[in-house]
Amino acid sequence: MWKEFKDFIFTGNVIDFAIAVILAGAVGLVVNGFVNDIIMPVVGHFAGGSDFGDMMIPLGDAVAEDGSPANAIRYGKWINSIINLLIVGFVLFMLGKAKIKALGAAPDPAPTADQTLLAEIRDAVKK
Repeated sequence: MWKEFKDFIFTGNVIDFAIAVILAGAVGLVVNGFVNDIIMPVVGHFAGGSDFGDMMIPLGDAVAEDGSPANAIRYGKWINSIINLLIVGFVLFMLGKAKIKALGAAPDPAPTADQTLLAEIRDAVKK
């Protein structure tokens, strides 16, 4: 059982998947930083000088130590998450398009023996 597990874990697919997951986490941090530190201040500036991350609807009078409401619907953070999703989706879309363009269209597969035989029969019937 140990040998089977070792063979499974060290196959290329599992290692490639692990690397992809780690890179995805790092890319997620970069995108979050980009949205929160670069995009949202610009959007907030044009939206009247407010920061979306601070937008919320307080649900009570309780206040946390930092002065913000202890219980609130923080819809501004949700807006930031939606913008993160759109940016990541756009980047992945562009990477996919670039990969398709670099690889070119997939060539048509060669006809099977049955298809070749049927084409010969069709051509013979036409004559």
